[in-house]
Amino acid sequence: MRMKHFYLFTAIICLISSCSPQQKTEEPPTVDSTTVSRDSPTEVPAEVKNDHQLREAVKAHTPPEIDGDSSDTVWDSAIWYPLDQRWLGEAYSEEDFSGRFKVTWSSEALYLLVEIKDDVLFDQYEDPLKLWWDDDCVEIFVDEDNSGGKHQYTHNAFAYHVALDGNVVDMSPKGEGALYNDHVITKHITSGNTSLWEHKIYIYEDSYSEDSSNTPVTLQEGKKLGFMLAYCDNDSSKERENFIGSVFVPGEDKNQGYIDANVFGTLLLVDQ
Repeated sequence: MRMKHFYLFTAIICLISSCSPQQKTEEPPTVDSTTVSRDSPTEVPAEVKNDHQLREAVKAHTPPEIDGDSSDTVWDSAIWYPLDQRWLGEAYSEEDFSGRFKVTWSSEALYLLVEIKDDVLFDQYEDPLKLWWDDDCVEIFVDEDNSGGKHQYTHNAFAYHVALDGNVVDMSPKGEGALYNDHVITKHITSGNTSLWEHKIYIYEDSYSEDSSNTPVTLQEGKKLGFMLAYCDNDSSKERENFIGSVFVPGEDKNQGYIDANVFGTLLLVDQ
């Protein structure tokens, strides 16, 4: 009897053991490379800027003198590009405003010749840091590495407002206007309703800091710059009446250049 009980007990134990799930050693789950954990510090890739309005700037082997005079030989062969995109304001006549520009470069800097026909030049504020965008001025947008992206309070790109008195203003990382007169050397001469501007623009990387010494980049053939040009036109109003640029900006709000370098055109530096 005891032997029967022993065999019966052994059979029950074996039956229970065979029904129990076997333990498995789990392998780490396969992670899709496109999936990022919510707690992961991985950066989200930045939007890539499209090279829309790709234009060439031919190297100046003899750079122009910045004197507001277009007689420099390099300007003879450079192409005129129009300022004809109305970003702000009502429609205007050619008598009120027309603009065009040429561009060249050297290893040291970018150069602009800008012709503005404007029946009224208006500079209402003596303080260069007070509402500078509401005075007549040339605005030069430059993105050193053509990367695009936001830049309003960073130096990812620059939006230089070149005033009639020669001051150069952009928004600083502190969220306030600052003078960058050593970034743009400028001179203009006005005859009648035509102003001829020459600009020499030193190009700085996005690592530029007001608190340290900075060296402009050396420009080379094949380099691409984010670039566009504009003019703030005010005939005597409290605020600027028109804002006319060189690049088509899609959408209703076309005043995006001071915020987003993705709307900049692309300037390719070539040597011929």
